[in-house]
Amino acid sequence: MAFNIKALVLAALVLNAYAVSAPKPVDPLASVTLSAPDGSAKAAFIPFGATTTNFWVKDKHGKFRDILLGYDNHTLYQSQADGHPYFGPIVGRYANRIRNGTFTIPISKDASGPGQKFQILENENNGTDTLHGGIVGYDARPWTLVKQSSNSVTFSLVDPDGDQGFPGTVTTSVTYTLEPKSTWKISMHATATELTPIMLSGHHYWNLEAYQETQDLVGHYAQFDSSKFIATTGTLIPTGELTPVDGTAMDFRKPKSIGNAIPETAEAQFCGTGCVGFDNAWVYDNNDCKKPVFSIWSVNSGIKLDVTTDQLALQVYSCNGIDNPALPIPRKADQGGPSERYTDHSCVVIEQESYIDAINNPEFKINQIYGPKRPYSWEATYAFSVLK
Repeated sequence: MAFNIKALVLAALVLNAYAVSAPKPVDPLASVTLSAPDGSAKAAFIPFGATTTNFWVKDKHGKFRDILLGYDNHTLYQSQADGHPYFGPIVGRYANRIRNGTFTIPISKDASGPGQKFQILENENNGTDTLHGGIVGYDARPWTLVKQSSNSVTFSLVDPDGDQGFPGTVTTSVTYTLEPKSTWKISMHATATELTPIMLSGHHYWNLEAYQETQDLVGHYAQFDSSKFIATTGTLIPTGELTPVDGTAMDFRKPKSIGNAIPETAEAQFCGTGCVGFDNAWVYDNNDCKKPVFSIWSVNSGIKLDVTTDQLALQVYSCNGIDNPALPIPRKADQGGPSERYTDHSCVVIEQESYIDAINNPEFKINQIYGPKRPYSWEATYAFSVLK
């Protein structure tokens, strides 16, 4: 994802101001390490951004691999120097993009209606839209560690009224729990003092091979039941239309290689003007919240992930443009770093969420406005296994 210099400078100034005014947390970069009760999985987190920094599961040889991208040097999670890729945090108050950084309550098409209009700090595409909640989103704030056990941790965040331009104070909690059989449960809940849009998600970058066998996604396969994806402009702003996947590279209703599908996106430029790859939101067809709706696996490592969630849609980003020669991001040591860097199309972000920018597209008929009488909830279970 590209960020302009002006936005980065402004982000740094706002972050400094926030650090001065906010209560000082106790070591927001200190690792909290969890282990599943049966020892099948391990993970590490930091309070800053409620970020997941490491996730270890066993491969087909019975050896643990850290399959989550991130930084060995935790201070880099607070830095804008690498272009800020959102490695592993919770993103909010509103995940993904908001057209022109504006919306109305009640919602209206492109904030053109008679409702009260709100302007959010814009931080992408030369200041023409808002990405992941503004210049200082939930990913860039120190959360409070509420409770911890050997296999579970809960973080909380109070987002003040008016921060980034959003109305109402929102109090959010996220609980990460490692359960037996390499199962990771994520639970998020939020309450608001006033009517306000809320859409949260986990922004985790995966390489199920931990860069051991290959440096691409050819060996990564995915399958999910979705016949439509959300149409967007060349800057990835939703138009309000749903596009059928039939006959396109966007069709993952049958298992196929992500890496092999990436070149097939070039002509249609689904991920934006001049872009090759995926950075799109699909709508789930038949999600009963009881069985997995998304699956991804590596034929090389043998590691498979099945996701069960109560969310309506899925954003997939195939790490297009993550490799900036002027700002190379070093891999973690157990992923071949720091001499090697994270390269384009070598990883995939999976975000379980609602319809993107539904607050500017009432034709989606999705209510993303929450308040004192309507709390927000997000649930997902990530079950890892080994291919038979």
